[in-house]
Amino acid sequence: MKRRTFLAAATALTALARPAIAAGTKPLIFVPQANLTSLDPVWTTATVTRNFALMVYDMLYGRDQAFVPRPQMVEGHVIDDDGKRWTMKLREGLMWHDGTPVLARDCLASLQRWMKRDAVGVTINLRVDAIEALDDRTLVWRLRKPFPLLAHFLSKVQPQPVMMPARLAATDPYKQVTEIVGSGPFRFLEKEYVSGSTAAFAKFDRYVPRNEPASYTAGGHHVLLDRVEWRVIPDSATAANALAAGEVDWVELPQPDLIPMLKGKSGITTGLLDLYGTVAILRPNHLNAPTSNVGVRRAMFAAVDQKEAMLATMGDDPTTWRAPMGYFLPTSPCANDAGMDFVRKRHSIDEVKRMLDAAKYGGEKIVFMHPTDQIAYNAFSTVVVDAFHKAGLNVDEQMTDWGTIVQRRPSKEPLDKGGWSMFPAGAPGPEYVDPLLANTLRSNGSKAWFGWPDDPALEAAYEAWIDAPNDAERRKQEIAFQAAAFTSVPSIPLGQYLPHAAWRSNVTGLVKGSAPVFWGAKKA
Repeated sequence: MKRRTFLAAATALTALARPAIAAGTKPLIFVPQANLTSLDPVWTTATVTRNFALMVYDMLYGRDQAFVPRPQMVEGHVIDDDGKRWTMKLREGLMWHDGTPVLARDCLASLQRWMKRDAVGVTINLRVDAIEALDDRTLVWRLRKPFPLLAHFLSKVQPQPVMMPARLAATDPYKQVTEIVGSGPFRFLEKEYVSGSTAAFAKFDRYVPRNEPASYTAGGHHVLLDRVEWRVIPDSATAANALAAGEVDWVELPQPDLIPMLKGKSGITTGLLDLYGTVAILRPNHLNAPTSNVGVRRAMFAAVDQKEAMLATMGDDPTTWRAPMGYFLPTSPCANDAGMDFVRKRHSIDEVKRMLDAAKYGGEKIVFMHPTDQIAYNAFSTVVVDAFHKAGLNVDEQMTDWGTIVQRRPSKEPLDKGGWSMFPAGAPGPEYVDPLLANTLRSNGSKAWFGWPDDPALEAAYEAWIDAPNDAERRKQEIAFQAAAFTSVPSIPLGQYLPHAAWRSNVTGLVKGSAPVFWGAKKA
């Protein structure tokens, strides 16, 4: 299937509404990949919320471009008691956006909320006896056994273990916070927020950056902009023309078909800012039939051609996508051959139908939530739904916006009461370099990410990998982990895509990594 062609001709632009701003300031106008519907990065794993949180909140540890955790809010840590006690000291001068100081008890409450919601919280709780705030700046972790990967967990970015005041961290983790107060380099201007239209941020003047150079989410977050505005423009051609006209400064995810046009425009730069890209997946619901049937999930996996999905998403440029892939990033040390024949082989429609027959699929409805306002998700969803139809699956394709899916996917209701069977998603490439952080691969039932897979074999390989005494044993567990994933299909990987961004040439200092960040950016 060839990539669908989108109209790239010039379109008439209505004036983009802009709040009044002080004379002499030059706000940076950014077009995010989707509407910002949730403001709580603990409650959701939506990528657009992750990007929002990187501006407003801070974390105890950041992660550099090589995925190495680095102290961020903490000065550092001391490990003693044979590896069973970590003592972390907060940096001096940390302040919340409401003007109150950041205290260790705030961080303790924030960690407790995150650990109840994130799938890795279960892993941490199995190894932690207690976390204590000894004084205003000191956190102590008391462990049941050595846990050398603790800082790696605390540097994860989706969902992030963000810090917030204790009064807000007391919010039920299954409910969204109602007030946005972080300690990050930007303040969120709640009074200017209009979902589907605008989000605005101002430099937090009391933020004290680290002294090291910025590297992805680690290092010094030096803010050189007084103000950043997000403008939601769902139509890609409209966003591209707004960039060409100078109405906006940076488009996070332009339609790949429009990149050649943008390259030819004076005053516009295009390039790869997201060095690790995104892993495209389909997430089946393991509670609702028929996707609760592993045989049906495997047949759906077999129906999909990863290369066609990536061609539809990114086009013919082979430098912008990688497929086939298993359950680890293709370029990572953990990538292995376990189960890979399943995705390297093109399965015929007859083969898929025989798999469905063997699974006793009887034509039951499959509710597929298809987001039309996410460029990549829309493209690969179109391909896979077409493949499902050809294989004889009864797909109820429900076209909607991504924000609605984010709000709906926590539902465990049956299909006849508004439940769902499958949705597309994208996860940051760095989360798939090993078993450690990929939420979509955890299979611990009710504690797992939306879809709630339950596979003891996959969980056993995960736990064994974390506790492995050496690299050789970890390699064995990576093979066991991927083999188990191909067997139970917690999610269906479609490939890795590396989209280019586009920005005005007078915007400089953009930091490369796996998410758009705004520290270091300047606008002439």
